[in-house]
Amino acid sequence: MNNPSVTVIVLNWNGKDLTLECLDSLNKVDYSNYNILVVDNKSSDGSVESINKIYPDISVLKLDNNYGYAGGNNRGFNSLKNDKPDFVIFLNNDTVVDKDFINPLINPLLTNKNIYQTVPKIYYQNNPKLIWYAGGNINLWTGSVSHRGIRQYDNEKFNLEGITKYATGCCFCMRYDDFKNIEGFDENFPMYSEDVDLSLSIRKKDFQVWYTPNSTIWHKVSASIGGSFSFSKNKRKLKGLFLLFKKHANPFQYISIILFMPFQILYQFIKLAFTNKK
Repeated sequence: MNNPSVTVIVLNWNGKDLTLECLDSLNKVDYSNYNILVVDNKSSDGSVESINKIYPDISVLKLDNNYGYAGGNNRGFNSLKNDKPDFVIFLNNDTVVDKDFINPLINPLLTNKNIYQTVPKIYYQNNPKLIWYAGGNINLWTGSVSHRGIRQYDNEKFNLEGITKYATGCCFCMRYDDFKNIEGFDENFPMYSEDVDLSLSIRKKDFQVWYTPNSTIWHKVSASIGGSFSFSKNKRKLKGLFLLFKKHANPFQYISIILFMPFQILYQFIKLAFTNKK
């Protein structure tokens, strides 16, 4: 396939400044056949007006409600049915991308039909060599979901591409047809764990999630929901995890997770308490 088409979907909800910064980096991307679609979850901060003024060539889909991460991205994807790009990249608005981030994401999908999903290496934006994501770990016995390499400085072990257990929803790439066949995001999830659910659904069909460290972006962590840690955020995370394990864990794993869950909750509250003291 020569020069395949790519659409980058950027979801926005009252994140005008973040989204404009993200779009500025996307406009500098070194790839000839790509489009950008901003999906706006009924913002009230003038986001749409600013995007239309500063980037008149970028398409904006204005939604009539805030459908959250899963619902907003699904609606953005569904709006592409007449154009049908070869690949779709889902990208958080609180990110900045490397100008060469597209090719490493699509190349594995071009050469290996068993790969359904590719995901880049992601750094903290305020500490550009500190890893935020270098692969995903899931344990369906303990209920643990985590990023490989998080809060570690980049080194050679994070430069090896290969299969990973899940792709973060911060940024990932799929073939248009594959995302359609997997039926998109499950909108029952409350903002958290829908990305893990998608990857688990892919793996259940015996396809692969692929970590591609030659593609890099930077993430302003949690800026889009107001801060690194909060009780409301952790409540939504726990609800998302319960839904995730109810859907994907077998009965024995689910019992094990319930036994481990108090320790997971305690860990979250300790992390929250120490963060608030800083």
